[in-house]
Amino acid sequence: MSEQTPTIERLHPPVSDSDLRALAELLVDAVESGAAVSFLAPLTVQLAEDWWRRTMATSHPGAIFLVARDVTGIAGTVQLHPAGAPNQPHRAEIAKLLVHRRSRRTGLGTRLMQTIEDAARRAGFSLLTLDTKRGDTAERLYRQLGWSPAGMVPGYALDPDGTPHDAVIFYKDLNRTDESGTG
Repeated sequence: MSEQTPTIERLHPPVSDSDLRALAELLVDAVESGAAVSFLAPLTVQLAEDWWRRTMATSHPGAIFLVARDVTGIAGTVQLHPAGAPNQPHRAEIAKLLVHRRSRRTGLGTRLMQTIEDAARRAGFSLLTLDTKRGDTAERLYRQLGWSPAGMVPGYALDPDGTPHDAVIFYKDLNRTDESGTG
């Protein structure tokens, strides 16, 4: 791997203040660039840091937080959250795939997704779910990675500017390998 290629690692609590700040700055970058990631603009670094701190502190013990680091700092992240229902020990949700603008279109989103899917398999999960904005770059990425659309929900959430958008719900059966070999 070259010096320019971000390395992907798992964050283990407690997370350092510098990592929380870097994650907050990444989230702000995503919102400022128009990503539909649960927040409205403007989002301050302090509010984003508070959100990360709460998320890390209250997550299921089996949650997985990955970050990608480059020479500048945290360039991307993705999360896995186990389902809470007793009858769904095999299922987890993927959330907050974020790639900083400086690292977009480099394959980092693909690498983060492949790494979180591998981590999910190792943790014993066989079914993953996620949602994304219909028509967004992420929707194309998930389709390319072998995720199956389960349906579309109109007006599911708001863009950072407050405009409603539709969402596509995806799932991936990690026990099934499709013809592309992506899993």
